[in-house]
Amino acid sequence: MSVTSTSISIGKKPSLINLTDAAVAKVSELISREDDADSLVLRVAVKPGGCSGFSYDMYFDTEVADDDLVVTFDEVKVVVDPASSEHLKGSTLDYVDGLNGAGFSFTNPNASRTCGCGSSFS
Repeated sequence: MSVTSTSISIGKKPSLINLTDAAVAKVSELISREDDADSLVLRVAVKPGGCSGFSYDMYFDTEVADDDLVVTFDEVKVVVDPASSEHLKGSTLDYVDGLNGAGFSFTNPNASRTCGCGSSFS
């Protein structure tokens, strides 16, 4: 699933979270390297902390709680807890690999301020 815009139409609810094709490909590649690849999901969460108030947390998980929200992109399952979902609604996760470095980054329409490192927001 390719995401080119995070704009929201009036009357349309924003999706929980979007992943670009590059992010889906990288997550899929990383999961395939793990021994328990078939049972892994990508958990995306928001935690208090960071220089702007909240920080993003991403890791592979084998546990999915009954109240977790699950979104599937091709073979990648993304899991978000209910508290984090309010901060992530409409966000896009991208992966960039270039001359200036490689890594995941969030575009979050709910963030009023972000820090210079891009890993925290308010």
